[in-house]
Amino acid sequence: MDYIFFLKGITIGFAMAVPVGPIGIMCIRKTLTEGRLRGMVIGLGAATADLFYASVAAFGLTFISDTLISQKFWIRLVGGALLLFLGIRIFRALPKDPKIRIENGGMLRSYLTTVFLTLTNPLTIFAFLAVFAALGLDSELKYFSAAVLVAGVFIGSCLWFFILSSGTILFRNKLDLDGLKWVNKIAGILIIISSCIAFGSLL
Repeated sequence: MDYIFFLKGITIGFAMAVPVGPIGIMCIRKTLTEGRLRGMVIGLGAATADLFYASVAAFGLTFISDTLISQKFWIRLVGGALLLFLGIRIFRALPKDPKIRIENGGMLRSYLTTVFLTLTNPLTIFAFLAVFAALGLDSELKYFSAAVLVAGVFIGSCLWFFILSSGTILFRNKLDLDGLKWVNKIAGILIIISSCIAFGSLL
């Protein structure tokens, strides 16, 4: 019956990843300007953070969740500042010709930045707890079942970003340098707005 937990995990991970926030915008922007692999790196970072929060919720690690929630003001403040920095940087970024092959350097930095940025929303734990409860997963889980569940969450989150980047790549070859410049401008503005929302939530 553990495959049921895996399927539920995939469903949860996919559903949690679908709302297009700043991470989704970053994935779309990276895919359009630098290719699908770059976009998937962003998705992998987001899925890793979801894996962490799902593990905290599934394994009942209350001491971690309590610590994160108690420090949510500072965590979200840092996250908002990082979003603001990234938004300005993306807005000012010069586009690269999509016909020129892009080297693979910097992927680790993109991955780690995305993991950190996604983790700056500790309220995600509550979202996982609520979804687990809605699906009848709020009772004590055996360690193996919990592990299967969170593995499914990771796969489901990755699946969404694979679909998002795969759909986005269809438009990449249709954009010239002017089009890519507007992608950077629009993505930068949207991420800056997200940072303002993050700062506003602290008031």
